[in-house]
Amino acid sequence: MDPGDKPIIAIAAGDPAGIGPEISIKAALDAGVHEVCNPIVVSDCAVIERQARACRIRVDLRKIRSVGEADWSGAALNVLDCSQPELASLPFGTTSAAGGRASLAFAAAAVQYAAEGSVDAVVAAPQNEISIALAGIPFDGYPSFVARETGTNPDDVYLMLHFDGVKIVHTTLHQSVRQALVAITRDKVLGAIRAAEAALRKLGITKPRIAVGGLNPHASEGGLFGSEEREVIEPAIETAVAQGITAKGPFATDTMFHRRGFDAFIVMLHDQGHIAAKLLAPNATAALTIGTPILFSSVAHGSAHDIAGKGRADPAAMIAALLLLSKARERIESQPVA
Repeated sequence: MDPGDKPIIAIAAGDPAGIGPEISIKAALDAGVHEVCNPIVVSDCAVIERQARACRIRVDLRKIRSVGEADWSGAALNVLDCSQPELASLPFGTTSAAGGRASLAFAAAAVQYAAEGSVDAVVAAPQNEISIALAGIPFDGYPSFVARETGTNPDDVYLMLHFDGVKIVHTTLHQSVRQALVAITRDKVLGAIRAAEAALRKLGITKPRIAVGGLNPHASEGGLFGSEEREVIEPAIETAVAQGITAKGPFATDTMFHRRGFDAFIVMLHDQGHIAAKLLAPNATAALTIGTPILFSSVAHGSAHDIAGKGRADPAAMIAALLLLSKARERIESQPVA
């Protein structure tokens, strides 16, 4: 495929003290990735140089100041420099305010490029939440971060985990279970169903089929273990069906993922989806933010400080995210909640 015909995908390099820069380099150099997209790494160029050297990755770097300066005709890796001078002496495997500020600076720059149309999508390497907290920056995950950066209502933004063709959408995410129970309303569940359906269509599935999980054990067994299924989840599914969406449930989440014929599964709580994903694909799960005006994905694993700079990090999840976004035919648009 001619380079001019491929989507441009920005890779935000993540926590500079973790494995983010390493897997960013490895994914950007992957032959399969180059077949389908034009990657640009967004980072402090010195960080990329240091990680490549430490991990013994042979690569020529092309330092650029704008997307327009990128050149994919050769083997050089385009690095869109987002200078962070305070990283010069940052050791591998350490938490720090500097690392937290830098990881979000890389992500914010990449999101801005996508919002202005300079790139077609963004994939973010893992950040470190302790470092971000040390920097004093409020942060509860990439979905709400992308919402704020794009001026989208965070309540309309959801997370879709993707691995081996399986897609899991979370109704609630990074909050306590007590808070999540309050947040699970008919409108919130309907919003998750609608965002999932819109995302699946943008990813090329013309007639999406969506399975919706319950909240309580065994989806409450007809009300024996709670009323949320009858009072909240079922009405949301009925409204979605009335709007032309193929959605069924609520199903017990301990068996739902065995059901065939569905393009996505919706869960109510963080762990209902993340436990399944991390058991089935611990190092190859991509996390897609849906409901914002841009295509944004991240990886579902952490910054792995224990192996940072050692050349052992597996880029499989990042490669999966790049391949997924390269297939999207148009940007995922924000879906209003009815």
